[in-house]
Amino acid sequence: MENIRNYIQDHKERFLEELFGLIRIPSISSESEKKPEMIRAAEYWKKLLLDAGADHAEMMPTEGNPVVYGEKLADPSAPTVLVYGHYDVMPVDPVDLWKTPPFEPEVREGKIFARGADDDKGQAFMQAKAFEYLVKTGTLPCNVKFMIEGEEEVGSPSIAKWCKEKKDMLKADIILVSDTSMIAEDIPSITTGLRGLCYMEVEVTGPNRDLHSGLFGGAVANPANVLAKMIASLTDEKHRITIPGFYEDVLAVREEERNMLGRAPFDLQAYRKALDIHDVCGEEGYSTLERTGIRPSLDVNGIWSGYTGEGAKTVIPSKAYAKISMRLVPNQDHHKIAELFQKHFISLAPPYVRVKVTALHGGQAYVSPIDMVAYRAAEKAYEDTWNRKPVPVRSGGSIPIISTFEQVLGIKSILMGFGLESDAIHSPNENFPLAQLYRGIETIVHFYGHFAHMSRQA
Repeated sequence: MENIRNYIQDHKERFLEELFGLIRIPSISSESEKKPEMIRAAEYWKKLLLDAGADHAEMMPTEGNPVVYGEKLADPSAPTVLVYGHYDVMPVDPVDLWKTPPFEPEVREGKIFARGADDDKGQAFMQAKAFEYLVKTGTLPCNVKFMIEGEEEVGSPSIAKWCKEKKDMLKADIILVSDTSMIAEDIPSITTGLRGLCYMEVEVTGPNRDLHSGLFGGAVANPANVLAKMIASLTDEKHRITIPGFYEDVLAVREEERNMLGRAPFDLQAYRKALDIHDVCGEEGYSTLERTGIRPSLDVNGIWSGYTGEGAKTVIPSKAYAKISMRLVPNQDHHKIAELFQKHFISLAPPYVRVKVTALHGGQAYVSPIDMVAYRAAEKAYEDTWNRKPVPVRSGGSIPIISTFEQVLGIKSILMGFGLESDAIHSPNENFPLAQLYRGIETIVHFYGHFAHMSRQA
C-alpha cells in the first residue's frame, strides 16, 4: 500500500501536468466544429497509454469520433480487464458563470477546476496512472485493454457497431469503468445500477414569421406559451409522468432492496444546503435516493424561443423549442419510450400549432450484480484505501454504452467511480478534488491485485 502512495507522491506534479494537457483540449462532442479537437484528444490518449507501458495503442476510426485502443497482454492464463473511458466533454454554457476559463485548469482549495476535471478526463486518467504504476513496478497481475471513446456525452451512437466489429479484440473478463460518483468523500460506494436515457427535441410552430405582439397578440397563438403548457402537462401533481404506457415496463423494486438503499448515509439538510434549495421535489411515495436511483424521471434540459437579447422586442415568436430527457430504469426500452413520447406529445398539440418531435439519442439502464468476483474485488480495494466497506448504490445518471457492452460483448461492467456530488459535472465550475484523484489511483491498483487473486480462486 505504501509503495503506490509513495509513487503517487513522487510523480504527482507530472501527473497534474499530463492531466492538464488533456483537459486543455476542448473536446466537446456535441459541437461539430470541434472535430479537430476530438482528434487531438484521441492522439493525446494514445500517447498517454504508450507512455504508461501499453505494448500497443492506436486510434481506430468509427462512423463518428475515433476510439483509442491500447493493450498489454502479459499472461494468457491471467484474467483480462477492459478499461473503458471517454475523452469527450459537455458544452461549457453558460460560460459567464465560470470563475476561470473552462479549459484552463486551475487548482483552488485542493480541487482541479475545469471542464472534464471529473467527467471523464480526470477519472479515466486515474486508470492510466494505476496501469502505469503496475507496469513500471513489474506488478501487473492481469492483461489490460483500454477503450477510450469520444461520443459518450452524445449517447455513443457509433460505438455499438464498432464493438460488434471488434468483438474478438475486446474479449475480456470484466469491463472496468471510472465515470461515476461516491456518496461522500469519507463514504466510499460502488455504483450497482445506472438509469437509461431517452433524449428528445421538440419544435412547436405557429405563424410563418415572428409577429408584432401588439398587432397580433390575443388573436394568434404564441408557440412559446403553447409549448410551456404542453411541457407542464407531462407530469401531474404527484410528479408522475403522464405519458400513456410510460410505466408499463417499470419493475417494482423489492422491499429488501429499498431497505438497503435506505440504509445508505444521506443527509437531506446538507443536500438542500449544497444546492441552495428550500426543499426537494419528486415523485410522491419515494425518498430522494429512490427518486434518483430506482425511479424514472422527465426533465427539460433546454427551452428557447423568440427574443432573448438585451432590452425588449415585442414579438410573438414563430417557433419554440425544447430539449427533454427521460431517465429510465431497468426493463424500460428507450426506443419504446421515444415512440410513446412522440405520439403523446403530438396529441397534446392544439390545432393552431404544428409540432415536430425528434429522438436525439438514448440508452438502456444497467444493473451490476454484487455477487460477482469483480464486485468483491472492488469492495476490498475501496476498503484498503478508505478503511471502511463501500456501500452499493444505484446512480441516477446514465452511461448508455454500458448496457450495450453486456448486449454486444456479453461482458459485465464494474463501476468504480470517485467523483463527488459537489464536483458539478455538466455544470459551470466543474471540479475534482486532488485527494479523490490520488485515492482513486491507489484503489484501482488494489483492484487489480484482488481481482487477479479472486479470479484464480473462483
